[in-house]
Amino acid sequence: MTDWQSRFSLAGRTALVTGASRGIGFEIARLFAEAGADVAGVARSAADLAPLRGAVEGSGRRFAAVAADLSDPAGPAAAARAAEDALGRIDILVNSAGIALVAPALDLDAQAWDRTMALNLRAPFLLSQAVAPGMIAAGGGKIVMISSQTGVVAMKDHAAYAASKGGLNALTKSLCAEWAGHNIQVNAICPTVVMTPMGRAVWSDPARADPLLAATPLGRFGEPVEVADAALYLASSASGLVNGATLMLDGGFTSV
Repeated sequence: MTDWQSRFSLAGRTALVTGASRGIGFEIARLFAEAGADVAGVARSAADLAPLRGAVEGSGRRFAAVAADLSDPAGPAAAARAAEDALGRIDILVNSAGIALVAPALDLDAQAWDRTMALNLRAPFLLSQAVAPGMIAAGGGKIVMISSQTGVVAMKDHAAYAASKGGLNALTKSLCAEWAGHNIQVNAICPTVVMTPMGRAVWSDPARADPLLAATPLGRFGEPVEVADAALYLASSASGLVNGATLMLDGGFTSV
């Protein structure tokens, strides 16, 4: 292994990835295993994690399936404990689980707002809080938040989602400020629309998608592997100087 390859390797590390049964979370967990990490994947149902188990173990790494309801206040800490019990300490946390309940602000009800905040913002905080003591004891760690360009710039019909992701970006900076002295790097990735099942459900209508594509210099949406590649960089030692950042993965949307 050359020096640059060793900087991007996750060999000997353990990663906890939420939302791991499909989409971005699945792709991140799969790539991390290829890079050498053991992986604990979190989803609402352990059965949904069977394909990921095959991918991780096919790369020769250990895998733990963790079933948890992260929208429950007790769920994140329970998921962290289960992952640590199965695989040992957590070196890398990726907060990828999320929901997008899209509606005009005048039609958005309190239940949808609270559900969005519980999963998209409270759960990443509680998971980070749960794994940080182990990272501090081990001398460092990596936390990667999967945020959104909508947490940085406005988009119609996304009031709850945008507020949750904007809060996640602020949380990223706050945790950086508190934990950087313990060699913990906390960063957020802010993608444009990514063509996951959730992304396709919301953006398959050309009437909705075409205006956004027209405003995106690259002229296309993202793919899950592109987010996974960015997460690998932020999870590896190659990004040791990057902390508190919001990495825009938006095809240039916020640059024009």
